[in-house]
Amino acid sequence: MSVSTRSATAAASMPVSDSRERRRPLGGVGLWPYLLLTAIAIIYIYPFLVQVATSFKSDAEAAATPLSLLPANWTVTAYQTLFANSDFPVWAMNSFIVTVVVTLGRVFFNSLAGYALARLDFRGRGLVFALLVAVMAVPGVVLLIPRFLVINSLGIFDSYAGMILPLLADATGVFIMKNFFESIPRSVEEQAKIDGASTFRTFWSIVLPMATPALMTIVILSFQGSWNELNHFIVSTQSPELTTLTKGVAQLASGQLSQGSQYPLKLAAAALMTVPVVIIFLIFQRRIMNVSAGAVKG
Repeated sequence: MSVSTRSATAAASMPVSDSRERRRPLGGVGLWPYLLLTAIAIIYIYPFLVQVATSFKSDAEAAATPLSLLPANWTVTAYQTLFANSDFPVWAMNSFIVTVVVTLGRVFFNSLAGYALARLDFRGRGLVFALLVAVMAVPGVVLLIPRFLVINSLGIFDSYAGMILPLLADATGVFIMKNFFESIPRSVEEQAKIDGASTFRTFWSIVLPMATPALMTIVILSFQGSWNELNHFIVSTQSPELTTLTKGVAQLASGQLSQGSQYPLKLAAAALMTVPVVIIFLIFQRRIMNVSAGAVKG
């Protein structure tokens, strides 16, 4: 009997139930996780969809059918009111100014501090890194009162300086940059030093361009964090002219700036707040993917 004949005979004699039992676990394991993730995604996204849909409703319809995703009568009255009869443009301008400056500052200072902790040998480097990790473990709410006292004592309370300076660096960003710089081979920097480049020139011209994926991560985290920051702006400002979107929308949602429920107006403001963060995330997420793919190919 040939080998092919034996194989065919063995396959024919194998019970059908055994082959089915072998296929069932694969199908079950591959299907249920996707169903579970889909259900979790729907639960997570549904409130956002309700927010967007309610922003296009009238006040009466929003109060009558708050959870419906399709307004009976579509209207943009809430958005017109935001830009015509409120301080929303001022809030948006303040948020853009603070967010752009803070993001640029964090990219620069976090990368400098991360490179110093990763490459420079100085006394107390381990202690500095330990304190950095300790700061990451402390809840931000605990630091609000000390931060207010420092801002007030420096004379920068209720100013752009008081809003921006305390946010120009963060422990998480320094931690990310330090770990990424440590993954870069030292031979690259040694070659630059042999050519006569200074420490800062090596950092700025050689190492920093190689850290583009980490920098894009810092940009996303910094933009999202400073754009959505609320507690810091509460303790650093009090003038209406310096109100940011988060602070203004919080006051609007609490009813301090309006009468009645006005759900469409409040949710329209909240929906507009998410647009810049989504745009920045999509742009720089694509950039991270491209850089990572290029690094792998190289």
